[in-house]
Amino acid sequence: PLGGSYFVEQLTDEVEAAAWKYIQTIDEMGGAVNAIEAGYIQQEIANSGYEYQRAIETGEKIIVGQNKFVVDEIPLINLLTVTDSIRLLQIEKINKIKAERDNKNVEVLLNNLQQAAKDGRNLMPHILNAAEGYVTLGEISDELRKIFGEY
Repeated sequence: PLGGSYFVEQLTDEVEAAAWKYIQTIDEMGGAVNAIEAGYIQQEIANSGYEYQRAIETGEKIIVGQNKFVVDEIPLINLLTVTDSIRLLQIEKINKIKAERDNKNVEVLLNNLQQAAKDGRNLMPHILNAAEGYVTLGEISDELRKIFGEY
């Protein structure tokens, strides 16, 4: 009799083969940047999402409680309500941090991050330094978008 490890190994082999197929296709396109610029990766993600949703709606893929074994009961309501006051409180906190931090140091940290991104260096140490210097996630993201753009 075949054990469970046989099936795990078979599934692993299938996943690896599929991954290599994607890698080969992307390599043939000239690399990941070319594949992104050609819209290939975005299209593959969209196709995957479409196929997943289609499989759920046709019953080919079972999601317990969504398309199979659905229980007719009244859902709990008002478990958590988030008011606009939370958003305002967070804005106040960020404004306070920005007012109290060393903004000259923030500028240096963002410049270091930008230069590392331009040079193709490891960004993680620069991101961690920025976070420790009270640079916000939005500011870090904005800096990286300047270099890499948005996809």
